[in-house]
Amino acid sequence: MTPHPGPRRSKRHDLGGVGCYGDLGNLQVMPETGDLVTGRDAAKSPFRRETETARAGYYAVGLDRYGVTAELTAAARAGMLRFTFHEAGTGRVKVDLARRIGFDGSHSVAQELRLVDEHTVEGSMRADPSGGGWICGNGPTYTVYFSMRFADPVRAFGVWDGGRVARDVRAQSSTGGSAGFFVEFPVAAGQRVLVKAGVSFTGVDGARGNLADALPGWDFDAAAADARDTWARALHRVEVTGGSATQREIFYSALYHTMIDPRVVSDADGTARSGEGPPRREGFARRTVFSGWDVFRAQFPLLTLVDEQTVRDQVNTLLALTDSGAVGGLARWELLGTDTNTMIGDPAVNVIAEAHLKGVGGFDAEKAYGYCRDVALGPAERSNRNDFANWTALGHCVTDSLSATLENCYSDFALARFADALGHTEDAARLERTARNYTNVFNEDVGWFRGRRADGSWMGDQDGCVESNPEQQGWFVPHDVPGLARLAGGNDAFNTRLDGVFARTPPEDMMRWNDRYNHSNEPVHQMAFLFVYTGAPWLTQKWSRYVCEHAYATGPAGLAGNDDCGQMSAWYVLAAAGFYPVSPVSGVYVLGSPVFPRTAFTTSRGTVFTVEAPDTCASHVYVRGARLNGKAIDRAWITHEETLAGGTLHFTMSSTPTSWAASSTPPAS
Repeated sequence: MTPHPGPRRSKRHDLGGVGCYGDLGNLQVMPETGDLVTGRDAAKSPFRRETETARAGYYAVGLDRYGVTAELTAAARAGMLRFTFHEAGTGRVKVDLARRIGFDGSHSVAQELRLVDEHTVEGSMRADPSGGGWICGNGPTYTVYFSMRFADPVRAFGVWDGGRVARDVRAQSSTGGSAGFFVEFPVAAGQRVLVKAGVSFTGVDGARGNLADALPGWDFDAAAADARDTWARALHRVEVTGGSATQREIFYSALYHTMIDPRVVSDADGTARSGEGPPRREGFARRTVFSGWDVFRAQFPLLTLVDEQTVRDQVNTLLALTDSGAVGGLARWELLGTDTNTMIGDPAVNVIAEAHLKGVGGFDAEKAYGYCRDVALGPAERSNRNDFANWTALGHCVTDSLSATLENCYSDFALARFADALGHTEDAARLERTARNYTNVFNEDVGWFRGRRADGSWMGDQDGCVESNPEQQGWFVPHDVPGLARLAGGNDAFNTRLDGVFARTPPEDMMRWNDRYNHSNEPVHQMAFLFVYTGAPWLTQKWSRYVCEHAYATGPAGLAGNDDCGQMSAWYVLAAAGFYPVSPVSGVYVLGSPVFPRTAFTTSRGTVFTVEAPDTCASHVYVRGARLNGKAIDRAWITHEETLAGGTLHFTMSSTPTSWAASSTPPAS
């Protein structure tokens, strides 16, 4: 497998903007009129942007070729479509069972279908790497089952497989790259045709049950209203007041993105499939699409604050995957029960440790610790840590040397905190030592970090990194910023160097890949908040607002990079609220500069934590004072416990830098 496929600049929304290529997207439904056209490309219809409508839980578009308006809505594990045929004649609904999102030519490799009765078609689609999909064919093997129902009786039914079309069959098995079925109805001008489907990864029975659970009736408008209400309730967890309309659109779009993945993959009755074993009911909702390297930085800290249940489910999912033998070690980038081994580091360790340290609970902490310990400390046959042998023997990695070494250091720190909390003091001491291995890749001759070879020699100034360069990656020592500052020559030298990275990144570069402050990718995401540790909180205020202003916009190109399953968006939600977790397992949020006069978080514990900054605006980005629950504070950080307790953090803003909180740095990690 390719561990990191290079800069991830394309967006495929089937997996929440992950870059490279996508997956899933099975069960494509298309209305037609006129002659049957089975070819995927040949059947496409032009459309006009002005006929599109998109909102939470609803999408509509006019298909000019067929004179049909298509409307879509969704529920948990099911969806409904409403097609309005504007001319009388024969209406057709064509269902492509071979199509799969990915690079050109991606397809499922086996399809089954059966006409059950005059309203129902059921079947399955099997997809494996030979058919394409995630990371150019390095993804999982999965089977998705469906149960599809039509509101009106099917008057004509047919199938196709390649160039063969048959109208006298009720079932088909195919391994072709173009295959599926179609149903036909006589339609009057303006007639609406309704179709709905449930899907499952356990079996047709699961798909049938999911459909009955999610969409028992045929009221499309009610289903769309329910979908919108579901999103409204979810987005109500974080509310902003004030700011511009554009800022609010960016904020709520970002918050929406943070809630898409990791998505539920178990059935409505709790049944899920683990590895190659039979489906069984579990005591949690199994989830998928864990883009670990990205999301441990901000998305999971945000979820830990407002949606502990998703975090709990994800931790239990990670443990179950290791239990089943489907994953060795702990999954790094999980998709449909497989570790795709994408990217680097041990993000599952980071997420599990943070969950325990922040009191999420609901999982077997000792089992979780044991799996995390295997990853970090071995034995080698139970670890999937990058370059485990060199890391263990040399104290640094050789493959992806600088990036992998620094990622491992943070994970060992996270695990040391986890070990200490459970009373494993010897492990904690050992892990605290290896968490300082970042010093082994600091080249004193050049005054900064460099990758290192097995013989101890240094790599070049563009080598040894994953989706970054040494100037960017070297700032990732979130668990020991004071130690990083000492290596850099002290606080003043540290601040000068870091300030220069931002100063050399003009606004026009903030929305595109660059070699300076590259917000397009995750290794730099903590950088704007590091100044608080080195006595210059006004620079955190300045540059965090700069990133908020210039790296985010509205529209399809509104993100500096791929959303990466919610990480890019979570950064904005937290930074715009005025705080950010530099080291998530440390339980400390560094304070920045709030974009909005008021942001209110309803926490997982039912409390409300509010950030107020009545005089914040584009010209008032600096903080000259703050009060927590009415009491003045002279520190630019708060704890997770303080946010969970609820209350109000009130900022007084200034148009010029101030020395507020310069002498009080966050507690040592």
